[in-house]
Amino acid sequence: MNKALWMVLALQLTGCATARTLDAAQPGAPVVYAGTRLDLYAINGGCCARDRFGAEAPSYPHIDLPASALLDTLLLPLSLLTVLGVGFNATGGL
Repeated sequence: MNKALWMVLALQLTGCATARTLDAAQPGAPVVYAGTRLDLYAINGGCCARDRFGAEAPSYPHIDLPASALLDTLLLPLSLLTVLGVGFNATGGL
């Protein structure tokens, strides 16, 4: 079990689809569940992930899918606010 866990963690380091899509400045790219959608796109044989999502698909999308789904769910409120165009400017400090 311990060996399998280390193997999964090592493969996760090859790139999380959610983390890749967070800073992808692709106009028209999906925002809500973007990492999960990128994984599913790659699993289904999508040809042009960079053109559609602004990021390359991970090497092992089957392994990345559960982690991306979890992280996309945690980021869902922020994703929805982004889609709705709600923004805020925070300043502060000393």
